[in-house]
Amino acid sequence: MSTAAPDSAGLGYRPCVGIMVLNQAGHVWVGQRADMPGDAEGAGTWWQMPQGGIDKNEDPRQAALRELREETSIKEKDVEIIAETPDWLTYDLPPHLIGVAWGGRYRGQKQKWFAVRFVGADSDIDLNSPEGPHPEFVAWRWSPPEQLPASIVPFKRDVYLEVLRIFGPILASAAPR
Repeated sequence: MSTAAPDSAGLGYRPCVGIMVLNQAGHVWVGQRADMPGDAEGAGTWWQMPQGGIDKNEDPRQAALRELREETSIKEKDVEIIAETPDWLTYDLPPHLIGVAWGGRYRGQKQKWFAVRFVGADSDIDLNSPEGPHPEFVAWRWSPPEQLPASIVPFKRDVYLEVLRIFGPILASAAPR
């Protein structure tokens, strides 16, 4: 019996959005992942920005706002979209997760990222929102942007570095003086 990972060459990328939520202090919202069997991140205490799949025929901007609401309870009225990545960013799953994550249909994700300014109150954030199918996160915090790459699961690190590079001017202008 072979234990080799399935070949990913014929698999595509799952369309997805990611959301960088910035507060007034220029910090970024991150949530600690809930461990879920078969999850693409695998076991670990990873912290990440909200993200999720795009439904069929769904506009990426609308998907970003929906995912944000489902995962954090942050409503559209409490954010302003201030930027988006010009291109899709991709990452590949590590070999041991190919054929396991997302029912084995994808080799990784292609993501359109949005930067949003949070204008609501921290008390508006509820990880146990009834709008999502299950809680994605068990805890959350505001993080300085430079701490993001060390917090994310390693195979997504390059995407986070690219998001930080693209949104760098926004982050610089949002930082407290």
